[in-house]
Order: sequence, then structure tokens, then C-alpha cells
Amino acid sequence: MGLFNSLGPYTGPYRVDGDTWITTVDVSMNPAWVGTEQTRTFQIGGDRLQETSPWMPRPDNRMARAVITYQRVK
Repeated sequence: MGLFNSLGPYTGPYRVDGDTWITTVDVSMNPAWVGTEQTRTFQIGGDRLQETSPWMPRPDNRMARAVITYQRVK
């Protein structure tokens, strides 16, 4: 259940503005996100892409954000 509670998959068309990408959500595990815009900042350095979400309230009333690093496979 811990993994399920940490997931937030969504999809839809996106646009890039500087170091931010904005997705207009068409489909999401969280129905409240459908029709909204999800904004993430990113940094690219060498073979890495780091994505950072905004701070968001969790169900336990704490605040959290995701910082995800992707590494290019060579």
C-alpha cells in the first residue's frame, strides 16, 4: 500500500516554458487532477534530468514534494 500511496501518474499534452513543463491532465490516477494543469520544474545536467514538483499537502496533513532524477542509459 505504501507504493500505491506514493504514486501520482497522469498524462496529457504538455508545453515547456523555460525550466518548467506544464501538463494539461487528460487521464490521472487522481480524478481531481483531470482538466487541471500540473507544473513541474526541471534541470538538465550532463546525462541527468531532475524533476521537482511543487509542495503539496498529503492526506496526513504534512507537506511533501517529489524530486526525481532520471539518468540517461548509454
